[in-house]
Amino acid sequence: MLYYLSNFGDAFSLPVLNRFQDITFRTGGAFFTSVLILFLLGPRIIQLLRDRQKKGQPIRPDGPATHLKKIGTPTMGGMMILSGIVMTTLLWANLLSVLVWTVLAVTVLFGMIGFYDDYLKVIKSTEKGFSRRIRLILEFIIGGIAVYVLMRTHPSHYLTESVDLSRTVTFPFFKYLIFIPWGCFVIVASGNAVNLTDGLDGLAIVPVMIAAFSLGALAYLSDYQVFSDYLNIHFSVGTGELSIICAAAIGTGLGFLWFNAPPATIFMGDTGSLALGGMLGTLAVSMRHEIIFFIVGGLFVIETISVIIQVASFKLTGKRLFRMAPIHHHFEQLGWKESQVVIRFWIVSVLFFFLGLSILRLR
Repeated sequence: MLYYLSNFGDAFSLPVLNRFQDITFRTGGAFFTSVLILFLLGPRIIQLLRDRQKKGQPIRPDGPATHLKKIGTPTMGGMMILSGIVMTTLLWANLLSVLVWTVLAVTVLFGMIGFYDDYLKVIKSTEKGFSRRIRLILEFIIGGIAVYVLMRTHPSHYLTESVDLSRTVTFPFFKYLIFIPWGCFVIVASGNAVNLTDGLDGLAIVPVMIAAFSLGALAYLSDYQVFSDYLNIHFSVGTGELSIICAAAIGTGLGFLWFNAPPATIFMGDTGSLALGGMLGTLAVSMRHEIIFFIVGGLFVIETISVIIQVASFKLTGKRLFRMAPIHHHFEQLGWKESQVVIRFWIVSVLFFFLGLSILRLR
């Protein structure tokens, strides 16, 4: 919305309004705006959820005994996150960008799926919420529509048949029948991976911010020919607008962490984790940096693989490889304090960030 103030800069002899056309300025504005929104709305939303939920989020009965003290903590804190991201994006982004609307739509729709799941868990006082099969079907439908829209609006970027693998890590086959399933997989896998990671106070939000920073930087650099040529990444006009969403996610994440830091006064729930994961996956697909995203978001990959291994091991041998899955609970069962697990996993996320950064120049 503020982007359009730049149209009146010359007309009203106010050159300062031209700054609203600058992506760097608007990215900074989005970051600080989202932090402010969370600090202003956070306490009110937390109190509202506490009054409505009474018992709060159901605690996993077979989980670590230390989690029992979290009984009564409200969930659906993702409402705070969604509010911050949506309001900030509408305020600072160029609303004529199809990329912006696509990412925003997936974020909100995944958040709605997560909200319904949280709602069922709260009213039933059980860990079992929305049917997993139906939830996945809806996620794939949303992801498929999003990928189709991206391909229809910018086919040269997503359906290119010739790609020099020495200059890019993206996949060389972008035909509809290949790219739609691939894009859906990235979006849905990302949403559920973040959802699996969100099991301890503050554990998921920091890796999300790190991934958002990485994708936001790539979005910004991809919009400038000089930078994209130097880094050997896709040059794509308009991707810079996605840095606005990434900045909003980072600012919102910081604001949410203020309330979610141990001991948490609010959990993001599936409302937040699915929304953030879907957002990151769609950002990666929008920029054709899925592989870089998998590296930067390596912690999410590890968490997901640990669950897959645990389930496969139990079905095939009747034994569990880990004491508990996802893997962050395994380390809790080994005697690590929750704060130790969280901070050490944050460190792992930072290491994956620098690994992804180094790969940009190794290609």
